[in-house]
Amino acid sequence: MAFREKIAWLTLLAMLIAYSIYFGLILSRPEPPTMLGIIWLFGTISLAQLVVVIAGSIAIAVLSGREARARADERERAIARRGARAAYYVLMAGMILAGVVMPFSEPPWKIVNTALLALVIAEAVNNIVVLMSYRRGWHG
Repeated sequence: MAFREKIAWLTLLAMLIAYSIYFGLILSRPEPPTMLGIIWLFGTISLAQLVVVIAGSIAIAVLSGREARARADERERAIARRGARAAYYVLMAGMILAGVVMPFSEPPWKIVNTALLALVIAEAVNNIVVLMSYRRGWHG
């Protein structure tokens, strides 16, 4: 498995766990969260995810040796572009929903969490497309 593929797996799994916890906690609350509560909870969970991804990336880099230090080749850059392109459209759809549609009918805490969910889904799509490209082989 390629070094960048391992990093994509690590990032995706850490995101799924971290943000499942966040959105589970938000949805299980009996009353709407405050903006400060959203910032605190999301920030804390994001920081924990960041620490896991950094520590995991360092461990993967140490175990991968030379491959981790090698510059991305043309195929790897193309795979990264493909993932970013797919994620961009998901992010735009989520931001249109959160920023254009929802302000007319939803409370602020729902708008904020929808925007955060759009960010999380877009990054997950990026990693999934990258992983699929490595698994299936990318052909241009």
